[in-house]
Amino acid sequence: MKPDVILAGAGLANGLIALALTEARPDARILMLDRAAGPSQTHTWSFHDPDLSAAWHRRLAPAIRCRWQGQDVRFPDHARTLRTGYASLDSARLARQLADAPGICLRWNAEITGLDAQGVTLGAERIGAACVIDGRGAASSRHLATGYQKFVGIELETSAPHGVMRPMIMDATVPQMDGYRFVYLLPFSPTRLLIEDTRYSDGACLNEEAVARDITQYARQKGWSGHEARRERGVLPIALAHDAEAFWAESRDGPVPVGMRAGLFHPVTGYSLPIAAQVADVVAAAGPTTPEAFEAVRSYALARADEDRFLRLLSRMLFRGAAPAERYRVISRFYRLPEPLIERFYAGRLTRMDRMRIIIGKPPIPVRDALSCLREAPLLKDRS
Repeated sequence: MKPDVILAGAGLANGLIALALTEARPDARILMLDRAAGPSQTHTWSFHDPDLSAAWHRRLAPAIRCRWQGQDVRFPDHARTLRTGYASLDSARLARQLADAPGICLRWNAEITGLDAQGVTLGAERIGAACVIDGRGAASSRHLATGYQKFVGIELETSAPHGVMRPMIMDATVPQMDGYRFVYLLPFSPTRLLIEDTRYSDGACLNEEAVARDITQYARQKGWSGHEARRERGVLPIALAHDAEAFWAESRDGPVPVGMRAGLFHPVTGYSLPIAAQVADVVAAAGPTTPEAFEAVRSYALARADEDRFLRLLSRMLFRGAAPAERYRVISRFYRLPEPLIERFYAGRLTRMDRMRIIIGKPPIPVRDALSCLREAPLLKDRS
């Protein structure tokens, strides 16, 4: 196969680009390369119904593992049920969808030793293409300052029905440790439940076994027993400050960075699927060469970074303006706001009035602490 497009990495960002390209350019030959031995069983990606366009709801239907109507949150001072629909897909289903799609060649055990705007090198093998896209995961940059969202998830096959009817997006009634901590629940069946322990932390160190023990204790307190069917873990960036122009200048004349590698994720939640879908549409609409795709994605990313200034401010208020053990109060206050605003927040479409509504009234942190969070530049200067 002589490809028209090479996608380095077979994760979410490149997977959605491949799906969009098969619709926009049915004759395109797409080569996806990944160093893994085969499809992963360790990734779950979720989204709120308003996050995606109708076209993406249709495209992703084969990869959806479960849909729910409604979701819950719990905090020490209040609990709430929201009506917003929620859905999850997983890496195995997405890989099967890609493998079945015409025009896509998905190649595993592909150790990339060189990647540039004209092609890829795999050991002694060189493969060229008109368009080369790099979606191999996050890469550090002094132009992007972050906190961390760390998690371990255990999918439990329970010995009796667990009784969870819809997703628990955040159960923050658990003891607070290592920053803002909450438990996230996805009920895939009456006896299959994903229990994910998440911490918004200043450091990236993750003690997987210690967190797994905390999950076991949580399950025991809820009366759930059974066997572990699957496990996932991750350390995701949460954006505090970003110089997007300088960030993209680092990649100039190379392959097109996408996904986490391009800093394209929700600055507060770390959700990447809605933005990955938008970037996939941008790539599909761009010209067929690396420079054309690069400029299209770069333009999108710069506009996105400008739009996300307020969201990065919220992240700084959470990480730099609130003591780790008190961070849950910021999120608890947010979840008292109107539901349409919460939907727009997750979708990254806050209006000017939304921003005012989040800030006005009793501030989420003391004003003196909020003032020190206003500027991004000091965080980036510390990294230079």
